[in-house]
Amino acid sequence: MADPHVTFDPDPSDPVQRKLRGPLEEQLTSALKAATDRVRASYRGEPFDVVCRRLLDETRAGLHPDIAAAFEPDMNELARVAVAIVRGQV
Repeated sequence: MADPHVTFDPDPSDPVQRKLRGPLEEQLTSALKAATDRVRASYRGEPFDVVCRRLLDETRAGLHPDIAAAFEPDMNELARVAVAIVRGQV
């Protein structure tokens, strides 16, 4: 499985969002990778939906509260990572 990655699609008319795109993507991706490591390390056969929820919770826990509150992840990416954890592929 390829490393988890978060893509941030800024509003093209918002120069601040465009400027922060790279650093924000790096921070979100780093938080997701750390969450993946923690969830994988403690995985004990929980069902897919529990793994997805833990990934989301752990990712948000690794972010600044303001960023975590606004974080709307791509659920397909979380599902891809959760499937890999459940199948033992990460």
